[in-house]
Amino acid sequence: MDIQKELIAEYDREVVSTRKMLDAIPADADLNWKASPKCMTLGRLAAHVAETAGAWGISTLSKNGLEFDMSTYKPWAPSSKAEILEKFEQDTVKVKQVLGGLDPAKWDDKWKMTAGDQTWIDDSRYRVFRNWVLDHLIHHRAQLGRDLRTLGAPIPGMYGPSADES
Repeated sequence: MDIQKELIAEYDREVVSTRKMLDAIPADADLNWKASPKCMTLGRLAAHVAETAGAWGISTLSKNGLEFDMSTYKPWAPSSKAEILEKFEQDTVKVKQVLGGLDPAKWDDKWKMTAGDQTWIDDSRYRVFRNWVLDHLIHHRAQLGRDLRTLGAPIPGMYGPSADES
């Protein structure tokens, strides 16, 4: 089995499903809405979904790690669904280019994320892409679907028709 070919195909499928979920956000949705005080806002969650598919993928595939500075980090707060979709489209195109051209030997390279003296992630590039790009994307996309359902928006099917499509 060609693992890289399989990852490319899986990434492509998940990007299509994620695009559908992001597009399901109503154009007039209040991006500051939260399902509960412990949840991200709708806009921050949608931005995180877009970033996971895009910026996280780019960093995972093209860098050896990430030094996260909590003192200067400012989460992206998009002002519209259009802004979210635009960034998602631009960044996922870049991920596909890097993923398609990645030397297969690089999957075994170490990838490390630190925050000050703490190590948050220390694993192979393959495991980081698998866990922190693909699986993480699916997890937060499901949260977005939950929020959209709560808001009464129709949910697109991800792996077959949804209750709104059948």
